[in-house]
Amino acid sequence: MPSSSNDSSTALKKVIILAIFAAVAVVLSIVEAMIPVNFSIPGAKLGLANIMVLTCLYFLNGKDTLTLVILKTLLTAFIFGTFSSFMFSFFGAMASFIVMFVLMKIGRKQLSLIGISIVGGLAHNFGQLAAAMIVLKSSAIFYYLPALMLTGIATGIFVGIAVKYLVTSLSKLSLFETFIPE
Repeated sequence: MPSSSNDSSTALKKVIILAIFAAVAVVLSIVEAMIPVNFSIPGAKLGLANIMVLTCLYFLNGKDTLTLVILKTLLTAFIFGTFSSFMFSFFGAMASFIVMFVLMKIGRKQLSLIGISIVGGLAHNFGQLAAAMIVLKSSAIFYYLPALMLTGIATGIFVGIAVKYLVTSLSKLSLFETFIPE
């Protein structure tokens, strides 16, 4: 009986964490949309929601993080409204998630969160370019690839540093102690 109670308590904690992370990811997406970043490169953003995606990958599993990515993408699509923005966001978020998930799976101990974040940022921008190519029906959009890769590295560093500090802080909370990786 205690095992069942412990399992349901862990499951409840996981749902609470996922709900918090999804809400924060949506808020970060809204904040990011409000920040006047004057990049002359279409698609260049700060990637603030990736803070929560990578933090979720750190504490929870791939299925939970995929749920977070889908929830965040759908909710922000309803908020911001256009199909093309949904496509760009979905392709970028999925590419970033897949790459960061694989890197966390194979190299959690060998790779830093900052390194994983950088590769995730690069994958996000590449995914957005792929979506743009589909929407615009032109591969000329890849002209922006070098500039987007540079912004992906810069934002990946920023996001990775934020995740590093967030993970350290959250690990001290009792809600997260069950989910700290060994």
